Amino acid sequence: MTNIDPTRFAHRHLLDIASLDANDINQVLDLAESYASLSRTADKKQSLLQGKTQINLFYENSTRTRTSFELAGKRLGADVINMSVGSSSVKKGETLIDTAMTLNAMHPDVLVIRHSDSGAPLLLSQKVDCAVINGGDGSHEHPTQALLDALTIRRRKGRLEGLIVAICGDIQHSRVARSNIALLNIMGARVRVVGPTTLVPSTAAKMGAEV
Repeated sequence: MTNIDPTRFAHRHLLDIASLDANDINQVLDLAESYASLSRTADKKQSLLQGKTQINLFYENSTRTRTSFELAGKRLGADVINMSVGSSSVKKGETLIDTAMTLNAMHPDVLVIRHSDSGAPLLLSQKVDCAVINGGDGSHEHPTQALLDALTIRRRKGRLEGLIVAICGDIQHSRVARSNIALLNIMGARVRVVGPTTLVPSTAAKMGAEV
């Protein structure tokens, strides 16, 4: 384990990549590197989040993302609750703000949200007293996936700065692509997007990508 103190992270929430700088990103990647090594040992359980409550609030189905957050929370010692939104009061017309007020009364420490509407995590963060992590919102961003991709690239290539990274496919509707473009630019890489004209956003150049 490295001597990184995770409590020194400068942000209360993780809503997007744009609000991070290179130091923030490197801190997360370095910490993730240590936990990746830990996950390959026999004793994976830690007590960092002991006594803390993590609620996974998924309005979109995503087995991999939800399971990853659940596993991470439990390995760090948190009490993890997965909310089945499909069978909850949301089906009865309860709004996100209604849900936020209900959850806030439960005094959780972390809320992980995945939502089909862009900006939902930001709205939630303004209504609750705990930390909010964006697990993907609409076509806006998926910051944790971008951080995972960055860790994978760095482990394979040894660095991010100076690399030329091509992102291929449907860029227009991909929140992961948007987060990756933002992160790679912050870290000094060159980004190229490849795809049919109809699937590449007209703002790609403004986002910092070569088309």
